[in-house]
Amino acid sequence: MTKTINFRIEDGVAIIGIDVPGQSMNVITADFTSELEQSIDKVLADDAIIGAVICSEKPAFMAGADLRMLGGLSAMAKTATPGEVFQNSVRLNRILRKMETGGKDAKELQRSKTKPFIAAINGVALGGGFEIPLACHHRIAADDGSVKLGLPEVMVGLLPGGGGTQRLPRLIGIQAALQFLSTGKNMTGKEGVGFGIIKELVARDQLVEKAKELVKANPKAIQPWDEKGFKYPGGGGAMHPGSVQTFMAANAMARDKTYGNYPAVQYILSSVYEGSIVPMDMAIEIESKYFTRLIVEGQAGNMIRTLFVNKTAAEKGARRPQGFDKMPTKKLGMLGAGLMGAGIAYVSAAAGIEVVLVDRDQAAADRGKDYSVKIVEKAVQRRKMTKEDGDALLARITATDDYSKLAHADLVIEAVFEDRALKADVTKRALAVTGDDIIFASNTSTLPISGLAEASTQPQNFIGIHFFSPVEKMPLVEIITGKKTGDEAIAKALDYVQQIKKTPIVVNDSRGFYTSRSFGTYVMEGYAMVAEGINPALIENAGKMLGMPVGPLAVGDEVAIDLSYKIMNQTKKDLGADYQASPGDVVVDTFVEKLERFGRKNGKGMYVYPEDGSKKYLWPGIADHFPRAAEQPTVDEVKTRLLYRQIVECARCFAEGVLTTPEDGDLGAIFGWGFAPWTGGPFSHMDFIGLPAFVAEADRLADRYGERFSVPDQLRAMAKKGASYYPASSAVAAE
Repeated sequence: MTKTINFRIEDGVAIIGIDVPGQSMNVITADFTSELEQSIDKVLADDAIIGAVICSEKPAFMAGADLRMLGGLSAMAKTATPGEVFQNSVRLNRILRKMETGGKDAKELQRSKTKPFIAAINGVALGGGFEIPLACHHRIAADDGSVKLGLPEVMVGLLPGGGGTQRLPRLIGIQAALQFLSTGKNMTGKEGVGFGIIKELVARDQLVEKAKELVKANPKAIQPWDEKGFKYPGGGGAMHPGSVQTFMAANAMARDKTYGNYPAVQYILSSVYEGSIVPMDMAIEIESKYFTRLIVEGQAGNMIRTLFVNKTAAEKGARRPQGFDKMPTKKLGMLGAGLMGAGIAYVSAAAGIEVVLVDRDQAAADRGKDYSVKIVEKAVQRRKMTKEDGDALLARITATDDYSKLAHADLVIEAVFEDRALKADVTKRALAVTGDDIIFASNTSTLPISGLAEASTQPQNFIGIHFFSPVEKMPLVEIITGKKTGDEAIAKALDYVQQIKKTPIVVNDSRGFYTSRSFGTYVMEGYAMVAEGINPALIENAGKMLGMPVGPLAVGDEVAIDLSYKIMNQTKKDLGADYQASPGDVVVDTFVEKLERFGRKNGKGMYVYPEDGSKKYLWPGIADHFPRAAEQPTVDEVKTRLLYRQIVECARCFAEGVLTTPEDGDLGAIFGWGFAPWTGGPFSHMDFIGLPAFVAEADRLADRYGERFSVPDQLRAMAKKGASYYPASSAVAAE
């Protein structure tokens, strides 16, 4: 077993110094859990030890559970019984309970109390890294602003499994605790003091000494909830009016936010409620029961894998070709100062990169730089950036119409209008200055990279770097390789994305690539249902209930209906007889050609956008052009159509080789167009429900609504073989 704790005794006080090897930050591993129990046993068994201080020997306290350990639990759940998973899950809870009671029963604890354990928190203490201090009798923390306390498990489909749902409500009250438990938000050290969680803030270099003083000053300790007559702050239990009111409101709010897609939220509420009725020993068993249910049900494993493990791997360069030294971008040439180009210029300058922002004339280029000016001004006003840092950032952006200023750039990105001739022109003008040896990227969202690369004499240096709007907020960047794109260009692009702190995926060339192509099906299926006479409000609500950020008609307005019209007509022109019409095409044609309702951009689309800035609403005139059907489908049927239409397209992208890994498919879906995060992504969801079941339902939809729901042959063959997109033995990959 690898040593994770440095145990020593100072002045009769045990120092339990956490230092998990091979990790930049402490995490809870199986080895750590065993050593923690051994350390607690040593303290309790040795009469010469009066108490203990739990501290970190790294710059921060602890980040929570090791994802590999959670992955092991998820994998175990596929073959073990729920009871076996429960015994594994409840172990830490029982260890921490032994720590706070000294292994004594309730009556004995009342008579003699136990040895004190004091947590000395330096910096981040999240998840299990916060639950350990919560089980200590007192907590002190560093006063340097580094302390961050929280229980973020809900964000990956789990609940705190080390007593967090029981101790936090008993410390600060149920209503206050649910604000943190159900959202995963953090609190600062000062907030911790205000809540009474942290006893005091002290200088970082005095933490251990102050904690030792607390041990000596409190030789016998007992937790408040183990005291006879303990009552929850603000009330608790089944009959207290305040508690009843809190849970009534919390259930309604949870349903409003999650639509039932995130069982972890409901299980947290149940764990807190049920735990408030029973003694602490039973309460932690209840918590572990709900934790086990989440592990066995499997959704959490998918979320952890995609939202954390695969995301982290992508950001660390999992798809970067080998054999190339790091190629940081020092000077970026940005062609096009519109919304996308201006956003790319800002995030690049914010990363310390010099940017030359080029547009057709100086006024257009200046307007592009003004985009950054406004962001900086707002950040300075909100004290998120100093004026000096803001000025330095803006000084790194040179707005110009002079292509000669691109000299010495080591990366060029174009983000001009989606027109092949225009893109070819600006590409040639830029390369005339920089030379064709430079890595050149297009931010196109639909036009194939291989065709655009024809403007360069060195197509191996041409690549797609597709951003999402607004650039400064959207986390994903889609790297697109053309038929001739070389490994050096891929490595350079990935290094640049890492510099600007975005999450990359790498896909192969095709019309619309992966994200635009698959995302478009969500909008077009919404339009298809409008054409069928389905109530637009039903369509929109079903989209949100599915877990998408907004309904398909609303997002279509944001993207712009006339953009869908232009892409549709360009595709018709390019494909000719091979073009496959969508039932939603007639809606797009009608709204653009006949009604001139383009979306939010001109203040009218599927929605009405009042000039006084009041809340938008669905345009009542939709029914005049697409009459309401007499019989409306169920909300579940609409949800299924919207979900399956997207996933089928994702499966096609994989079958056609646009995607080469399910990891990129899941990351691209969730972080690119907001595909329902509770699923873990389209490929995780197919595996979760089983490929045979998915194919059967898709076949039903295809029979009823059309070939757009037909699955690719590859998926059908995988279903027959009992295969899956991810290896069945590893629900969560190792970090």
